[in-house]
Amino acid sequence: MHNPMEDTSPRLQVDYVDSTAPAVLLAGDDVLAAFGFGADAPAALPDPRYLRIPLEPHGPAWFEVWHGNAPVVRGRDDGVRWASDGQLLFGVIEIHEGVGGIQEAARRAYARLAAFTASSRTPHLLRIWNYVDDITLGAGDDERYRAFCVGRARGLGSFDVQALPAATAIGRCDGERVVQVYWLASAAPGTPVENPRQVSAYRYPRQYGPQSPSFARAMLPPPGSSMPLLLSGTAAVVGHASMHDGELLAQLDETFTNFDALVGAARVHDPSLPPHFGPGTRLKVYVRDRHDLPLVADALDRRFGDAVPRIILHAAICRRELAVEIDGVHGRPGSQGNLAA
Repeated sequence: MHNPMEDTSPRLQVDYVDSTAPAVLLAGDDVLAAFGFGADAPAALPDPRYLRIPLEPHGPAWFEVWHGNAPVVRGRDDGVRWASDGQLLFGVIEIHEGVGGIQEAARRAYARLAAFTASSRTPHLLRIWNYVDDITLGAGDDERYRAFCVGRARGLGSFDVQALPAATAIGRCDGERVVQVYWLASAAPGTPVENPRQVSAYRYPRQYGPQSPSFARAMLPPPGSSMPLLLSGTAAVVGHASMHDGELLAQLDETFTNFDALVGAARVHDPSLPPHFGPGTRLKVYVRDRHDLPLVADALDRRFGDAVPRIILHAAICRRELAVEIDGVHGRPGSQGNLAA
């Protein structure tokens, strides 16, 4: 695997962009990755930096673009598509389920991810996204999300729970039995952040399955970098219990209360972070029921207006009783790009 020789401080800028020619979004030599959403986005492009996420957008069909430092090099390596600027690396692996089902597919994906990052110049995982089909299908320990958690942990092998990356696990809605995992890794470690209102996911009790989820609630970037706080998938969970079953807007409010607490915990380490979401924030909002999409969109309009760029997606949440989950990035105003046409 080849990486640029020039070392600079890590930089990550996340933009939500309106484009009719997604290949153009990859023209910049500082582009680490670009993502399309839903059936209308191209399924694939020759450039390994592009990935389609099979979740249908509600409202504008933005593309998500990550900018790092130029020059970015990219390639393909034994099932991993990647791009790196020498300080940050975008990687993606997609494993079709077969014999062994979702558990074995997750194990294979994470074993390859772990081996790839460990042998690279960017061995520190900062953030991982996981998209799997029928995430809550099955009862008890046979639920697919629980099986995914077992496979993920087995693929990672021995790991320090205090150094786990931030993460999201969301259900695909396209019926394709593919475990899709993409990640951001760094040459220098970040600082995991936990939410004081929540039990750390890796300490969940046995009632949530034989293997606790393996992620931190957020990740502060490496010191000296020009990067936002990386926010894990966050929902209406207090302690380890889901709140407000059947009350969509109450769940949305609880989610933002959790974000307030999480950002507060991050500001203990970095007081320069804004205490509230604003122009330096980018949010991806996952909504379980299609008929709830306009209700969530209206609620977010009332809460933020145009101040916080966001993408709203129809997706399955990893607990049946949760109607909405949100992840994203949060930084100082001006640390992110503007919506562009």
